[in-house]
Amino acid sequence: MSRIGKHPVTVPAGVEVKIEEGNCVTVKGPKGTLTQKFAPSMIIEHDGSVITVKRPNDEKENRSLHGLTRTLINNMVVGVAEGYKKELQVVGVGYRAQKQGNQLIMNLGFSHQVTFEDTDDITIEVPNPNSIIISGADKQKVGQYAAEVRETRPPEPYKGKGIRYAGEYVRHKEGKTGAKKK
Repeated sequence: MSRIGKHPVTVPAGVEVKIEEGNCVTVKGPKGTLTQKFAPSMIIEHDGSVITVKRPNDEKENRSLHGLTRTLINNMVVGVAEGYKKELQVVGVGYRAQKQGNQLIMNLGFSHQVTFEDTDDITIEVPNPNSIIISGADKQKVGQYAAEVRETRPPEPYKGKGIRYAGEYVRHKEGKTGAKKK
């Protein structure tokens, strides 16, 4: 039995779950609505405020999908109830971020400014010039958007300059040691 798949998903108050034919699950809550289609072999049951995921047999594919399906449904429920957020830090002299309207504008040492726009399901906050908060209901989209922002200037190992996740450890390398003696 899957250690993750056997746990039931608790649906909090204010969240509405609909399971349609073909294992299409729609979760509606205060932060938005998420819809996802799951493998037709999985058995998804909704009883009151609990969702359980079962598998038809112990074939390898069904064992793999069991825990995955349960986790994805749990992420949808948590996302529409509380939402997800990723915090990024901008480190470096002259590196800064600011919000203008629905655009994130960053100065990252390039000859141009780097801009990102808010989407329908992702919001960006800049509480101070050195931190960025990306939030939304869909965990996968929030993580992907944060990775794309970080990718514009990932932290480099010599001075540690760049965009990093909050709490991320950047391993520093030693620089050049000077001229070699003969």
